[in-house]
Amino acid sequence: MASFSTCDSKTIFFFFGLTAACLSLCSVGSVAELQRFQHSPKADGSLSFLVVGDWGRRGLYNQSQVALQMGLIGEKADIDLVISTGDNFYEDGLTGVDDPAFNESFSNIYTAPSLNKQWYNVLGNHDYRGDAEAQLSPVLRKIDSRWLCLRSFIVNAEIVDFFFVDTTPFVDDYFTNPKNHTYDWRGVTPREDYLSNLLKDVDSALKDSSAKWKIVVGHHTIKSAGHHGVTQELVTQLLPILKANNIDFYVNGHDHCLEHISDTHSEINFFTSGGGSKAWRGDIKRWSPEELKLYYDGQGFMSIEMTKASADIAFYDVFGNVLHKWSLSKYLRSATDRTFSYA
Repeated sequence: MASFSTCDSKTIFFFFGLTAACLSLCSVGSVAELQRFQHSPKADGSLSFLVVGDWGRRGLYNQSQVALQMGLIGEKADIDLVISTGDNFYEDGLTGVDDPAFNESFSNIYTAPSLNKQWYNVLGNHDYRGDAEAQLSPVLRKIDSRWLCLRSFIVNAEIVDFFFVDTTPFVDDYFTNPKNHTYDWRGVTPREDYLSNLLKDVDSALKDSSAKWKIVVGHHTIKSAGHHGVTQELVTQLLPILKANNIDFYVNGHDHCLEHISDTHSEINFFTSGGGSKAWRGDIKRWSPEELKLYYDGQGFMSIEMTKASADIAFYDVFGNVLHKWSLSKYLRSATDRTFSYA
């Protein structure tokens, strides 16, 4: 399990529960710093982890096969943690903390010893269609201690700071055109205050970060050639903050594919890891070849191995084949990439 540097697991559990209770009593309009967690890297200072998104289907749509390959790659890479980019439980989130889907889609699926590490999770739009607060509850951490999910939070891992951002409330359509869906907006309304404070908190936290690497994680896309494409609300409201604070990577799910897109107007690289289960074959939009390094319309996941000086990214399909490799030198800002095809 991940080690939190400030106190033991019982204290963390008590603090997590107390903080969640306090937050639920506070007005959403009040300004508060994002909650922070410490995650220790390896003894040599390096950190490796997997990223998967859009997965929770009780093992169906190749979720179990993706989980199997995650376990194998996780063992080879000696991973320290796992990141989920949201849409953790389909189709409509959890019904409550006692929903059997939590075990059937999470605990009973990701059983490999290498995946017995801390999981850091954000909410996706499908999670908001159920009891969103159930996924935030410390009760789930008591059921499976790997689980940690908040709306927005920070993980400090010495060489890298992760900024997890709750992107669903940014999307206008969920409020103005929800169709037949019901969203759980408890803790989010009044929406304008929630988003204003969140953007201020993210900007402040990024400015205060002294880590070598800055990675922002959200469910929704900013740059994507997939089905959902660009999330304009994030381009308008969040992306300027990310550019101003010189983040390295934005990592998301939402589109059920694997993608790597660079940005000709900044040094940010955009990674989509939304292939945890059901994928959308042949659903791709036109995109500049100069920016689109990888688009794979199948299931899979990605890995990232980092030191102070470099980051190595790899994308894997459902069979464990390497689809794309890319490396970045932090000091030289030079990048190399290789993309693989399989018959």
